[in-house]
Amino acid sequence: MSRVRVTIDRLVVKGLDPAARNALVQGLRTELEHVLSDPSQRAALSSGRTPVLRLGRMPLQAGLSGARNLGASLARAVGKGGKR
Repeated sequence: MSRVRVTIDRLVVKGLDPAARNALVQGLRTELEHVLSDPSQRAALSSGRTPVLRLGRMPLQAGLSGARNLGASLARAVGKGGKR
């Protein structure tokens, strides 16, 4: 089994209260763990290249669940962007 280590130096989230920000980060972390546990995903990311992803608009629904869902959507977009 191989390991993937992801370091996010800075995540800038403006306009969210601290609880919503924490929910977004938790959703991002949880879904990234799921996305990156896929062996094909690890192979796609092993090239050493860091892709630039332009995601466009992503809706933020109200409440903590909306923030968590946005974090999960961001992680899935990262997973799709890693596949070549």
